[in-house]
Amino acid sequence: MSALPFVDEHAVVVDVRAEELWQRLVVGVERAFSRDGGARYARLVRAEPVVAGGPRPLAEGATFPGFRVVRVVPGRELALHGGHRFSAAYSLVFRIDALADGRSRLRAETRAAFPGVAGRIYRLLVIRSGGHAFGMRWMLAGYQRP
Repeated sequence: MSALPFVDEHAVVVDVRAEELWQRLVVGVERAFSRDGGARYARLVRAEPVVAGGPRPLAEGATFPGFRVVRVVPGRELALHGGHRFSAAYSLVFRIDALADGRSRLRAETRAAFPGVAGRIYRLLVIRSGGHAFGMRWMLAGYQRP
């Protein structure tokens, strides 16, 4: 996954310890990527995988529309991987850093390859437009709310 081109990284500081943030992350990722809208979008762009499945609580091999869980380090890292017709491969890796004052930092790193003309157009529409960054900031901000 680290061989994929870097797209961006976003981070927020959350007023809870890493263990609690991990629980929020696992529930939040499941909720965010398993909604009907995510499944419709996954079908539209022919994402793999298309449905939620696999082990719960989240473990390697679990799936959401558009993502497969490829690495779980409880309390520290959740790595997702996928692909669709406009991006041959992409990854979204969430990392939690415990801070000295009982707070935590949640980081989300995106990497993706956008081959061909269709990929370049998709990158322009989704990444360069700021839509992806807006979505990631909105998602991460949700973890700051109790």
